[in-house]
Amino acid sequence: MGQVGRGPRGRHAHTAASRLPAALLAVAGLVVVALAAILATRLLGSGSGNSKASAGDDRSAHVAVTTSPATRPSPSVSARRVAHRDPLGTAAQSYLATRSGTVLAAVYDLGTNQLWTLGHGTPQAEASIVKLDILETLLAQHHADGTALSPQEASLTQTMIEDSDNDSATSLWDAVGGARGIRSYNTAVGLTSTTPSKCVDCPGFPWPGWGLTTTTPADQISLLLELVRPNAQLTSAQRDYALGLMENVTESQRWGVSGGVPASARVALKNGWLPLAGTNQDWQINSIGWISGNGRSYLAAVLSTGNPTEQYGIDTINSLAELVWDRMR
Repeated sequence: MGQVGRGPRGRHAHTAASRLPAALLAVAGLVVVALAAILATRLLGSGSGNSKASAGDDRSAHVAVTTSPATRPSPSVSARRVAHRDPLGTAAQSYLATRSGTVLAAVYDLGTNQLWTLGHGTPQAEASIVKLDILETLLAQHHADGTALSPQEASLTQTMIEDSDNDSATSLWDAVGGARGIRSYNTAVGLTSTTPSKCVDCPGFPWPGWGLTTTTPADQISLLLELVRPNAQLTSAQRDYALGLMENVTESQRWGVSGGVPASARVALKNGWLPLAGTNQDWQINSIGWISGNGRSYLAAVLSTGNPTEQYGIDTINSLAELVWDRMR
């Protein structure tokens, strides 16, 4: 057998076949046909996903990507595009019906380009998630000027995002031109329902006023999209830089849209928390971010107001995020 490959294949194959009884040839032919059918079925299955999946199935449209820390998978790459059921559907709505406060949420699947929203209401205060808007505005301004972050700016952006430091945020809010600079960037990237705060030192409010910037989950999805897809505002290096900061938030702030997400997945997030009444009550709790891994790649934004305590709001978003993660598979 081993020497068949050394000569002219057609001739050796013909000689071997001519020595087989006709019945054996017939059986061999049937076996070949059967094997070919099985192989074709498997190949088709590997290209189109689970053969039992339908348009209403919850199975993911993505293929998990494993990389070393030195590389970042493209969040928008998907080998398959299969529509999901609404991750903010009946289960999420039933859960939120048991919770106090007002919750607005949006989820965007990067493989199918599907957007789902939940809740109705006016834009809510951003609290510290506005720090992502500040960061993107700063990076976009440097891109337009053809300059790099100064060492001081790099230090401030790191503490602003990773530690959610308010003083760093105030310094960079001023550096980008305050509300005017933020508004200009938001207009450029298509945000339509975000209103930057007009004050930093607001009368009767003990916290930095930039946290009173108001927004919607859909606008926050648009802001996140600037980090995960090529665009005219930010370079690839800038987008990687911003996502790197969001992936490295301090341990105590790894809650929110990461709720229920296993450690094997990649999470880049920014959270916000603010007592709107100026005291330890009426908490605004928000979380935004990109979640990728285990066959999923999606953006999520959750805003919640009227929470009786900070932890209550965190628990609400954690539980909602777990429902979303489970239904995005």
